[in-house]
Amino acid sequence: MQAFDKVVKSIGNWVIYNIARYEGYQITFHLEEDGIILSLRSKEVSNRQLRSPFFIELMLIIFLVEFLKGSLLVALLPIYMKNSLGLTAWSVGVAFSLQYVGDNLFRSPFGWLAERLGYKKTMSGALIMTVIAVVIIAFTSAPVWLAIACLILGIGTSPLWPCAMTGVTEISGPNNSNGTAIGALEMASLMGIGAGPIAMNFLMQRTGSNYHTSFLVLIGCGIVLVLVALLLPGKTKSINLHTTVEEVRHKNILMLIKSKIVLLIKSVKKTLYEVKHTLKVSWLVYPALFLQSFVIGILTPVITLYVQNELGFSPNMYSLLLIAGGGITVITLIPCGKLIDRFGTAPFLHCGFLLAAVSISIFSMVHSVPLVFTFVALIGISYAFILPGWNTYVSHLVPKGERGAVWGFFLTLQGSGMVVGPIVSGRLWDVMGHEAPFIASSVVMVILFIVHLLLTRKSPPKMKAVS
Repeated sequence: MQAFDKVVKSIGNWVIYNIARYEGYQITFHLEEDGIILSLRSKEVSNRQLRSPFFIELMLIIFLVEFLKGSLLVALLPIYMKNSLGLTAWSVGVAFSLQYVGDNLFRSPFGWLAERLGYKKTMSGALIMTVIAVVIIAFTSAPVWLAIACLILGIGTSPLWPCAMTGVTEISGPNNSNGTAIGALEMASLMGIGAGPIAMNFLMQRTGSNYHTSFLVLIGCGIVLVLVALLLPGKTKSINLHTTVEEVRHKNILMLIKSKIVLLIKSVKKTLYEVKHTLKVSWLVYPALFLQSFVIGILTPVITLYVQNELGFSPNMYSLLLIAGGGITVITLIPCGKLIDRFGTAPFLHCGFLLAAVSISIFSMVHSVPLVFTFVALIGISYAFILPGWNTYVSHLVPKGERGAVWGFFLTLQGSGMVVGPIVSGRLWDVMGHEAPFIASSVVMVILFIVHLLLTRKSPPKMKAVS
């Protein structure tokens, strides 16, 4: 029976191979336990690839992770730590900063691990840490433990975007059209960020501000995350005659471990060498990567304070505001991704940075509800231009070798702004008033516009998709 199955698979592979050659697919072979497996890759991200189980699993994981983080960081933790536990705003800021530190510090190592261990082991192992973090938050009240939990939460979610961007790059290739795929991932991210606080606000109102119930719901969300991560593909098996001979030769387990460590060190050195010699970009890219998230970090800790304290919005009205801004962004992400694939990133990033600078600055000066919603919608549209455009732009800078490590390095540098931003924002709020963080955010957007303009004029990359 097994022989018959192998014959059928061989015939099927032969048919698929010839059809794929006729249709212009790129064909690769992988040796699995059940035989030779064909892998096909088209020249562009097709609708079929966006509906593949792997991509859907990535989108679901991104949605659930951002749902969990949005629930904690936006809706629950600030109020829980300050009002229920009586902690200072500085304690809240430190906890948030530690979360961002854990997220960014481990992105590059996890990107490197994902290429060696595969998506399944990397993501499932890391996401178990998110469950542990929520359990600590739910059952402890000491500031030190809450800070440690936020650090663990950041570490547990750190491999998310390196794995996601590496997966998209593997599907489409670094020089093909991947704006649509990135737009879909950004849409899933924003939907999770928006749905989390809205769901938690609703749950808190229905349960009489019972934080314990909300934390239990998030623990269940974390368990679902781990289960979905276990469905991700593992590392493709390959023949390595050198490793096989070494394992037979080193009967002593200590010698075998030593040989593995030596191979690991050589692999790390090779990775660093390849990143250093293949990553050739303008120095302006590095401050731009930092500023792109720094501007978000400035707004993150103060937006809730501004809406509740200065505008006097109720939690339900705040949820409507989140729906307005996030909904507009989600609706326009996919069309923007398709237009970016067609026309390139430059016009969308230029318009996005300028529109965001104007909208954020005026948002901090208006108190009329219709005007607040109008400028929130404009901010959402500007981010629909920026998010897929910027990630698509950066993806074209990633060399073919060591994509996971390079993406991890880029995302670590980009995310470091989220560590510094909240600290600067809190200081500006205390010293200069509630408008200062928003004005600072607008200034940073203008700087990003100038930097990107210089990048496109200095070395104009071919950002337009190949048709």
